[in-house]
Amino acid sequence: MTNAERYFSAKPVSPLMQSLSQCSKALAFSLFILPAALYATVDRDAAFEPVAPTVDQARANILISRQLQFTHFRDQKIDDNLSGEVFDAYLDYLDNQKVYLTQQDVDKFKSLRSNLGSALKTGRLQPGFDIYNTVQQRTIERLDFALTLIKGGIDDFNFESEEQLMLDRSEAAWEPDRAALDALWVKRIKNAVLAQRLNGKSDADIQGALTRRYESQRKRVAQMRSEDAFQAYMNAFTGIWDPHTSYFSPRTSENFNINMSLSLEGIGAVLQSDNEYTKVVRLVPGGPAAKQGQLKPADRIVSVTQEDEEKSVNVIGWRLDEVVDLIRGPRESRVTLEVIPANASDETLTRAINITRDKVKLEEQSASSDVIDLQRGDSSYQIGVINIPTFYADFRAMQAGDPNYKSTTRDVKRLIQTLKDDGIDGIVIDLRNNGGGALHEANDLVGLFIDEGPTVQIRNSDNDVQVLTDQDPSIVYDGPLVVLVNRMSASASEIFAGAIQDYGRGLVVGSQTFGKGTVQAVRPLNHGQLKITQSKFYRVSGGSTQHKGVMPDIEIPSRIDKTRIGEDALERALPWDQIEAVPHTRYYDFSGIIEDLRASHDKRFADSPEFRLLQQEIDLLKEQREINSVSLKESVRKTYQETLEERQLTIANARRDLKGEPRFESLKQLEEWRDQLTADPDNSDERLDFIVREGGHIMADMLELDRRMASIINPKLITAEAR
Repeated sequence: MTNAERYFSAKPVSPLMQSLSQCSKALAFSLFILPAALYATVDRDAAFEPVAPTVDQARANILISRQLQFTHFRDQKIDDNLSGEVFDAYLDYLDNQKVYLTQQDVDKFKSLRSNLGSALKTGRLQPGFDIYNTVQQRTIERLDFALTLIKGGIDDFNFESEEQLMLDRSEAAWEPDRAALDALWVKRIKNAVLAQRLNGKSDADIQGALTRRYESQRKRVAQMRSEDAFQAYMNAFTGIWDPHTSYFSPRTSENFNINMSLSLEGIGAVLQSDNEYTKVVRLVPGGPAAKQGQLKPADRIVSVTQEDEEKSVNVIGWRLDEVVDLIRGPRESRVTLEVIPANASDETLTRAINITRDKVKLEEQSASSDVIDLQRGDSSYQIGVINIPTFYADFRAMQAGDPNYKSTTRDVKRLIQTLKDDGIDGIVIDLRNNGGGALHEANDLVGLFIDEGPTVQIRNSDNDVQVLTDQDPSIVYDGPLVVLVNRMSASASEIFAGAIQDYGRGLVVGSQTFGKGTVQAVRPLNHGQLKITQSKFYRVSGGSTQHKGVMPDIEIPSRIDKTRIGEDALERALPWDQIEAVPHTRYYDFSGIIEDLRASHDKRFADSPEFRLLQQEIDLLKEQREINSVSLKESVRKTYQETLEERQLTIANARRDLKGEPRFESLKQLEEWRDQLTADPDNSDERLDFIVREGGHIMADMLELDRRMASIINPKLITAEAR
């Protein structure tokens, strides 16, 4: 036995809360059905008991290693170099913000750095469990330190010194020793107190809230079990291949299978672990959270309160599956989520969101249409708008032989016919916030706008390429087309938008899409399941939709933070690449008019008060995101907060002025009504927002610049040669 083995065998300790513990940063669950789980309480003074691996876990580890080496899309071997990557990724998973371990702790682990790879190939899990136990023990020590500070009285803190606190420590160095870490935690507690003081809370309320938060986290650490350590270790391991490859424990597998069923009842949100927090990835179109309007992508959940309970349950540090269970509940029951908003300047500033659980009805995710009437000088235009929230199909009705089963393509076909009967001049397809869905629906939808041909290529790890095609020579709509996208447009949306762009069948307008261009399969293990990336999507022109997404022909800025949302924001995401194009028809060459279209669009937006306000808001959000330290001096902090609130209020009231509505008197009133604000390109409402109207104006520009756009299905055809 080596010295390192003796050390790790003798010591307890373990990680952090959280995140990995259920599913990995890339694993997401939708919150649907089942009553909230009951959670046992633990004495707050309970100590963490070191956990050990099981025989079943060791066998599962060996199977996972084999699958990763021989079936994953990325050809990567488990060797000494990968061992170091696993070591770094594991510590990052367990203590991403470097607030639990010291450099001294990390130095004691370093002898394992080059040995984890060989251990993982043979199912020797103890080194990973030793690290986990150590981080967990250090976490308890830190939380006990925080509780001691808080209970000692927060009124003695000095808020007059020129101290600064770094907000994101993911790239910071480890603190050298325990004394330095103590000093850091004093700053963290002072920051939490100061932020809540400036938010109007009394010291007594602050002391109570922080005590409950840290006691709750401590209880969760004391409850950690062997499966949490295994899940954390395996997800750090699988994440070296790509962020969508992850291990599902038996419990997580059960949740995943529920999520894949047709019974969608809950709040309609997709979550993932984000260090010690649970983060909102996206909202299900037509779901309760989407209709309520306050919960947003990248919001982080702090606590959950059931409607029949006064006390909230703090979920910082909880496993993802446990948070999912807690938020689930019966239809028409209410749950309150306390969240850190995605645009919050400080993680201690939260808001409460009340959501009534309900069933996500298929018809509420269905495509819908509207008409824009544009008057431009002496000319008038009628532009049809079709909003597609998701790519759906009622598989159950389809399998039962129902001739009237619902699907995206069938519904859009019907809407197009109605719009054509109304004499529209062009169609705008709105795919903003459409996270994808049924692949065959994206393929069939492209077929409504072309005669026949390939729609997408799929390449597997053996470099075999499958080409999906539209084999129906009929065309439902042959007129001018604009496709609206944003950062939340993903997967099937990117396939459709990319095909329309490659065929020259229409213009893509908006912001760079998500970039999710990989395909996963779920494989059973002796213990849980492995979700593994096996294929990539490629456009008919040969470029992948992975990582890069679809770049718009005409760009419109977005409020969505691309550094936090999107494939290229994920660590170790598979790269963009290119394969040979497949022959396809080019219906129209926009190169002759695209610069004029962009110039007209830019002028319109430069003159648009709605856009100027949007740009001001984007600039303000960008400024906030770039701030990575805050002052702990109360007077400085108060001035900053007042300035920030004044700028937010000014932008909001300018919008109200444009609408002829009464101004907000305070930031609190603004927050209560912020979901009714206009000029939001990333959240459509019942009105046609100005981004949709801009799509209509671009359509009118197309018609005025080139009258051939009135019927572009019979122009000179350009065949793309395979490269």
